[in-house]
Amino acid sequence: MTQPPGQQPPTQGGFGAPYDPPSGPYGTQPPGQAAGPYGTPAQPGPYGTQPPGPYGAPPQPGPYAAPTRPGPYGVPPQPGPYDAPAQPGPYGMQPQPQPQPQPQPQPQPQPQPGPAGSGGGGFFRGRRGKVVGAVLAVVLLAGGGVWLATSGDDGTQPTAKKSADPGPDGSSTDDGKSKGKDEKKDQGPRDLRPEVDGINAKRKPGEAKVLWLQEGGVDLPRSGSDVYGPWFVGDTVVKAMFHTVSGYSVADGSQKWSLRLPSAMCAAPSQATADGKIVLGIETGHGDQALCNGLQMVDLTTGKAGWHRTYKRQGAWDLLSDPAMAINGDTVTVGRKTRTDAFRVGDGKVLFGKLPGNCQPFGFASGPVAVAAASCQTAADDHKEQLVERIDPATGKVQWTYKVKKGWEVAQFYSVSPLVVSLKKGQNWAIIMLNADGTYRSQLVGGTENYKMQCDTDVVSVGKNLDNCLGVAADDRTVYLATKPDESDLAPTNKVVAFDLASGQTKWKAAAPAGQILMPMRVEGGKVLMYLSPAKNKGGGIASLPPTGGTPQMVLRHPASGAEAERDLFETRVAYLNGRSLLLSTSITGIEDGDEIRAKSMAAFGS
Repeated sequence: MTQPPGQQPPTQGGFGAPYDPPSGPYGTQPPGQAAGPYGTPAQPGPYGTQPPGPYGAPPQPGPYAAPTRPGPYGVPPQPGPYDAPAQPGPYGMQPQPQPQPQPQPQPQPQPQPGPAGSGGGGFFRGRRGKVVGAVLAVVLLAGGGVWLATSGDDGTQPTAKKSADPGPDGSSTDDGKSKGKDEKKDQGPRDLRPEVDGINAKRKPGEAKVLWLQEGGVDLPRSGSDVYGPWFVGDTVVKAMFHTVSGYSVADGSQKWSLRLPSAMCAAPSQATADGKIVLGIETGHGDQALCNGLQMVDLTTGKAGWHRTYKRQGAWDLLSDPAMAINGDTVTVGRKTRTDAFRVGDGKVLFGKLPGNCQPFGFASGPVAVAAASCQTAADDHKEQLVERIDPATGKVQWTYKVKKGWEVAQFYSVSPLVVSLKKGQNWAIIMLNADGTYRSQLVGGTENYKMQCDTDVVSVGKNLDNCLGVAADDRTVYLATKPDESDLAPTNKVVAFDLASGQTKWKAAAPAGQILMPMRVEGGKVLMYLSPAKNKGGGIASLPPTGGTPQMVLRHPASGAEAERDLFETRVAYLNGRSLLLSTSITGIEDGDEIRAKSMAAFGS
């Protein structure tokens, strides 16, 4: 078992040691509280996992507005802030303070693209810097240092304000993170139409076209950058990385707008609001002393910056934990190990902060319903007692609570409707299902298979969002998981396994095409939609399986002539809407200076 990230399979295989619900009341609601609309069927999203996900947020009306699954990005926004199942979202990578760059940096090798779910390449996105920064922070805290506790925050109650436009020279506040030379202005993407035309000229019957390819187009620091998005609004798809947010036409990939932020991004929710607003986490301070405690609202329709503010971070647990961001209705939450701060997306107003008691939410799933993981501080100060809660995102009021068995931790929300939760305990892994009122329903029985989801906590440098996994999907009857391919094979492949939601038992297994890997995205029209990874001389695409299993059928077959371009994208996020698929690389870096500007970051396919 490789999920949660970094965990090795337990000796007996399957999902690890049985997770037995503790005796006594398990999922309870506060007196007088109603369960509320929680178990409604999840909307299909570009990502394929149910409601939770940064990629399954409901898409906006327009070419990409087909209902999406809770996946990390691209889920169609629901018509009301809280009346539809929440999609688990994609997203959330937050950089921590980084060490001083060395005088003679060595070039880093370019991460090699791998099959979906391979989870490789983490080193190249600055994880070494994060670890060193965390160690320095601990030393300073232990030794009485104060810069980390106060950098970028004067300790006063934050106030919302309109953000200032970046200077005419395009400068940013990421001092100490450049490559030791004058930073180049963003050159923007080149026209890759000749490459697209060359690929399409070699298409075989039944293969879709490459609609467009897109480059990174942004000069990045030495360690590269995580990529946030995609978010869809109308006929625009938006991605963000480093200090630049850009909107592109979903039809032809042409750039519609680009916004330079005052500093580098360090966090982002998986979904935007229904009207196309998002709040991004940005750094304050400079260089090694930069702290992820700034918020910047952006209108994705116009590309204009809105309000900007900071929030307070203090204490070792808070300073050393990565923010997890989510949007629920008109509320954006920023969760850390010890607390969550919530703000109104429209104007930046504080909605709630630390809640009463010793249990505090540390991460939400984006979507219409606010489901959170909470951590309880014990006498040992180890935060090993955790909860799953439904919370009113406007007030912070807890509507029901499910107590996780002691020692187990909430790793991911695979789906919000139905509620499917990934738990971890050391090297053990369990997947449980809860009812709409937060009571225990069942647990998946993994058997002897090993499983692998591709979550942003695996593939981004500091992401801690809980709602952004590719490789899992669910509806009101079935949970679908991807098995882990044998990476020792020259042409690794895998299977999709269907589990009965009520009993947790396996219903059937379906093999991927030889040499390729299937990753469930969402359930739509009763069928599970899956991303099929490319292989040498084989294009990827979108495939489906009926509720009864069988042989995967291609819904959209990417051209074999474009397999190399598709494989150039690193640990892709996948959106599928209105007969088009869009792939976004989760990270961009390079060996030589300038490589990252020309690295491919997006690809779109369709008829």
